[in-house]
Amino acid sequence: QVQLVESGGGLVQAGGSLRLSCAASGRTFSSYGMGWFRQAPGKEREFVAAMSWTGGRTYYADSVKGRFTISRDNAKNTVYLRMNSLKPEDTAVYYCAGDSSGIASMDPHLYGSWGQGTQVTVSA
Repeated sequence: QVQLVESGGGLVQAGGSLRLSCAASGRTFSSYGMGWFRQAPGKEREFVAAMSWTGGRTYYADSVKGRFTISRDNAKNTVYLRMNSLKPEDTAVYYCAGDSSGIASMDPHLYGSWGQGTQVTVSA
């Protein structure tokens, strides 16, 4: 399994932007499907975005479609989540996750590697 470390979270005003990064250790990162999930206080973890190992397939939650973009740089062992037009309801801890099967999945149970999370807070 790869080890994942997120960064880039913080406090931003509504309408602002952030870019989250998830750095992976291990030589097999390029074969992993990668996903982003989030969990707000008192709520269950929810899917945000996912990308297949080739980058050729992506999925987004309806709530972020058109505002968030997932991307990856296999040379840097890093996956990104660009978040634009942020809303207070985007406030959550954001987690990246890796799936060794290489597919892009919305199902958190398919991911075997998880980062520790990074806090994103959007003020009104």
